[in-house]
Amino acid sequence: MALAHGTATTPLMSSLVGSTSFKDQGSLLLRRRPYPCPCLSTSGSKSRREVAVVSASLSADYNSDSHSVLKNFHQKNALKIISGLQNFDKDNVASVVIAADKGGATHVDIACDVELVELALKLTSLPICVSSVDPEAFLPAVDAGAQMVEIGNYDSFYEIGKIFSSEQILKLTRETRKILPSITLSVTVPHTLSIPDQVKLAELLELEGADIIQTEGGKCSSPSKPGVLGLIEKATPTLAAAYSIARAVRIPVMCSSGLSAVTAPMAVSAGAAGVVCISLYVQIFIFF
Repeated sequence: MALAHGTATTPLMSSLVGSTSFKDQGSLLLRRRPYPCPCLSTSGSKSRREVAVVSASLSADYNSDSHSVLKNFHQKNALKIISGLQNFDKDNVASVVIAADKGGATHVDIACDVELVELALKLTSLPICVSSVDPEAFLPAVDAGAQMVEIGNYDSFYEIGKIFSSEQILKLTRETRKILPSITLSVTVPHTLSIPDQVKLAELLELEGADIIQTEGGKCSSPSKPGVLGLIEKATPTLAAAYSIARAVRIPVMCSSGLSAVTAPMAVSAGAAGVVCISLYVQIFIFF
């Protein structure tokens, strides 16, 4: 079986596509797995001068891509599928990209790695977003074809006790904008902040040039009820953040973390421009 752009499948991909009823159900359960994060390494990184030169040369290309990348956000029907900020397993990432493409997603978000970007481009025509908390790691991935960058997807850091402050997020945003002044930039507002502080940070991020604000909150929510009530409880933190932030900024807000097929439509009703899914059935007709 051939994939998008004529790329042959690996045995794992063939098994995935052959065993999953994309055509019948348009869905696949996506699961994130933990992997080490080479993007946090500083070895072999470009000098600041090299970064500045390459950044300037790519600026025109970013401007032309920005409109198409943001189109679904402005239409309020964006569905971004995440493979995981620290997921560098090529077979796993490939399965997520294929699922996103077949399931009706509008964007795919992968770890910030040149080889993964090149792989994703062979499997889909969807805009590729790369996630990292290292601004200098973005440039090689964007040079390889990524059309959007995300400062966020912090779940793997929470698991090891790492929490990001407003000041750290603003610093990362400024550094990213300095390196890539025209790339489409999404920034996640940490759920560890109070709702008023999340709103304040979102307003400052908009002033710093962020194009999209992403919310989160599933990690801090422990539902006490089963079934639908539990699903709504689980999504409460990210829905509350999306509702509050969407009324404070002019840029699109993406609702992420703790969502389900029950609560994703609630996110859009709350003012979100779309939803972000990590471990969720890819069924765009459920959401919008």
